[in-house]
Amino acid sequence: MTEAFGFSRRRRALLAAMAATGVASSAGTAGARAARALGGARRMAQLIGANGWPITPADVAMWHAMGISWGRDSVGPGQRNTPDDPVEVDKTGAAFDHDLPPVIVQNKRNGIGSLLLLGYTPKWNASVPGDTRSAPKDESVWTRYVEAVVRTYSAPPYNVRYFQIWNEAAGRLSGGAAQATFWHGKNFSAHADQAKPYDRAMQDYVERVHVPAARIVRKYGGYVVYGGWPDQGGLETYMQWLEYRSPAVGARMLDWVDYLDTHYLGVDALTPLFERYVANGPARGVWQTEIGDRYMSDPHYLPMYFFKFAVWALHHEWDDPNKYVSMVYHWDGFEPYRLTHRGNPRTYNVSGRSLVVLNQVAGAALAPFDGRLVFGPGASGLALHSGANLVIQVKASAGPRTVRVDGWPGAQSGNLGVTMVDALTGDAAAISARSDGAALSIDFRIPRTGNDGVGAMPAQLAYLVVSPKA
Repeated sequence: MTEAFGFSRRRRALLAAMAATGVASSAGTAGARAARALGGARRMAQLIGANGWPITPADVAMWHAMGISWGRDSVGPGQRNTPDDPVEVDKTGAAFDHDLPPVIVQNKRNGIGSLLLLGYTPKWNASVPGDTRSAPKDESVWTRYVEAVVRTYSAPPYNVRYFQIWNEAAGRLSGGAAQATFWHGKNFSAHADQAKPYDRAMQDYVERVHVPAARIVRKYGGYVVYGGWPDQGGLETYMQWLEYRSPAVGARMLDWVDYLDTHYLGVDALTPLFERYVANGPARGVWQTEIGDRYMSDPHYLPMYFFKFAVWALHHEWDDPNKYVSMVYHWDGFEPYRLTHRGNPRTYNVSGRSLVVLNQVAGAALAPFDGRLVFGPGASGLALHSGANLVIQVKASAGPRTVRVDGWPGAQSGNLGVTMVDALTGDAAAISARSDGAALSIDFRIPRTGNDGVGAMPAQLAYLVVSPKA
C-alpha cells in the first residue's frame, strides 16, 4: 500500500504486522499442512488476472500491489488488408497499436502470465462480407495466422504456453439474441431485430476455427483456453457445445480444450463445470477471462468475488497454481469503476484499492478454514487461512455485530490479536475478542455510513484478521 491511499502510520503498522506474522500457532501449523496437501503454496494472486497489459514499470508496480498475476490481450494483426500481406503478429491492443514482444518479455520478467487471444477474421476473408467476427472463407488463412502466433511466442524468449481461441463464440443466446456478439454467420444482421439464427454456428466454429487452431497450439506444447463462453449463453448450451462430436474432425470440442472459460458468472456457477469436466478430467481447470465491468460499480463486488473464489478453489482440488483464474475487465480506463484511472500519473479507483487491501490481508500462502462461523444478526461472511492468520471477510449492517469461530484449533489459545480492516480503504483498528477454550468470540462495530455507498441500509465490507501474538 502507498501513501497515496492516505494510510496512517498506525494503519500501515497493523497491516505490516499481520503480513509478517510467522506460523507460530497450532492453527498456523494446520494451515501449512493443508497447503501442502493442495500440492504447494496457493496464493490469492494466482487467481487474479486482468484484461490488457501493464506497459510501464509503474504499471507493473500497480499490478503487483493489486495482486494481478495474469494479463490477456490480442495478437496480430495477421494479414489485415490482402492475401498478399505478410502475417504480422507483433502488435497488440484493440487497434493493434502497441508492440507485443517487449510486453511479453516484461511480463515474464515480472512474474506475470500472458494469455494471447487468437482472433479474428480479416474482412477480405470473412464469410459474412466485411465482418471480422464471422468464420473464415479460406480456413488456411486462419491457420496460417495461428501458426505464426504460436510458433513465435511459444519459443524463447517468450515461452508463452496459454492461448485463447476466439472470444464468446456462441449461437442463439438464452437472453434472446439470435446470434452471439462475436460469432456471426448466415442470417446475421447488424440490426438485432432483423437477425435470424445461425444454424451451423456450433459446427462451423468447432470445425473451421476451434479444432484447427487447437491442433496447432498443442503441436507447440501449449494449452488451449476456450474462447470465453458468454454469460447470456447459458451453461446447458455451453455443455452442448463442449460435448458436440463433429463427424468432420472425429472428436468433441471438449477433447481440444484444456481450460474451460466463461464470462461474468458468479463463483457458484463454476461448480457444475468443475464436477462434470475437471474433477475427473478431461479439462485441467476453469477460468473466467472476463469478470467485473459494470458489476464493479458495486465497490464490494471484486473483493467479495475473489475472496469467495479463493474459498471455493481451496475446496475444489486447487492442486495446480494455474487451475483457476479470473480476469478483470478492464484494468484501466476513464469510468470510475475500473481498477485504475488512466492518466499521468495513473491512479487507483475504489475497485483497484480493494484489490490492494485484499492482497495485503490475504496475500500469504492460503489454506482452507474447516471450522464454522456463527454470525449474529446483521452479518455474514467467509473465512480462510493466510499464512498464520485466520482471515474472515464480513459484510454487515450498521451497529454492534458478533461472530463466533467454532471448530478452529487456534481458538484454544488466548494469545491472539484481532484487527478489523476496511475492505476498501485499508483502515485498520484492533478490536476485542475472547476465547472460552473451545471457540473464539469476536465483537465489532459497523459504522452508520457503511462503505458500499448505496441504499437506505448501507453495508460495510471488512476483514477480521486473527493473528497469533508474537
